[in-house]
Amino acid sequence: MRSFFKLSAAVVISAAALSSCQSQKAAQAPAAVRSAALPVMERITTGANACWFRTKDPAFAAYRMAPELNSFSGKPRLLLVAKHSPESRPLLVIMAEGDPARLQAFGPIMQGALHDKITAGVNHWARGNTGCPG
Repeated sequence: MRSFFKLSAAVVISAAALSSCQSQKAAQAPAAVRSAALPVMERITTGANACWFRTKDPAFAAYRMAPELNSFSGKPRLLLVAKHSPESRPLLVIMAEGDPARLQAFGPIMQGALHDKITAGVNHWARGNTGCPG
């Protein structure tokens, strides 16, 4: 499926980067943040739902979430698809694999105005922070 999308942004979380982020944001993030792919994607999915969809953020009004967290490939992912055409190809894929999680966010949406907002949210929740990024 990756061949359908141009890779426009990749967010890579390494053990060193994750630990440095935790020490800098100790007041915001829990001390024992689980960094494996599934817990990271669960936090990202929960955060995206709360901050982008439940708040009715107009930037995401044309999309709907399609989480695929139960992955036999070990790569849980979150898809954003067209709201009125959920069977169409995903417009955004956020995917994690490994421990610590290596994250990727790619698809046509990442080439537009939402790139920075999505990247900020994914990084925020991947570090173990809750709530919406400021």
